[in-house]
Amino acid sequence: MQTTVTFKKIDPSSSLKSYVQKKLDKFDKMLDSPAEAYVVLSVEKIRHIAEITLTCDRLKIHAKENSESMYSSIDALMDKVKSQIKKNKEKIKRHMSGNKQSIKNESGESDFQENFSDNLETNQIIIETIDYKPMDVEDAEIELNSGKQPFFVFNNARTQQLNVLYKHKNGKLGLIQPRG
Repeated sequence: MQTTVTFKKIDPSSSLKSYVQKKLDKFDKMLDSPAEAYVVLSVEKIRHIAEITLTCDRLKIHAKENSESMYSSIDALMDKVKSQIKKNKEKIKRHMSGNKQSIKNESGESDFQENFSDNLETNQIIIETIDYKPMDVEDAEIELNSGKQPFFVFNNARTQQLNVLYKHKNGKLGLIQPRG
């Protein structure tokens, strides 16, 4: 692993540099291809900050830790990086195993879909179908004013696109139309 250690507001120390190198060498076994690591060690008042950017093939990890001791900051940082590498390996393994669950679904999209379907099952969402016909905005305004709904959906005769005409709280009318 190609490693670059940068010191900010701290005296460069070969012992710190070798300690970081020793810790990063353990990750070579976990990674599939050669990696580059950029480590920044700095001190701000009493905080000792260790920051890393690890790049390997399609994997890019950025982590930052701080504590009262530089060695403990480095240890905590390496634990973070190790867990991120393991998490990424498990994702790839799960994705390649035939369970084609996308990465987006893991971030909560599936929860939304489950909650949405639950709402439909408990009849909290009322589905209404409407018939809309081609008309001008002026005709849609007449229809909106004659109805009890605060909006009117129609097919704009000029653009051949679906539009929505609605009433603002201040009494003015608003028109929603697709761009393009």
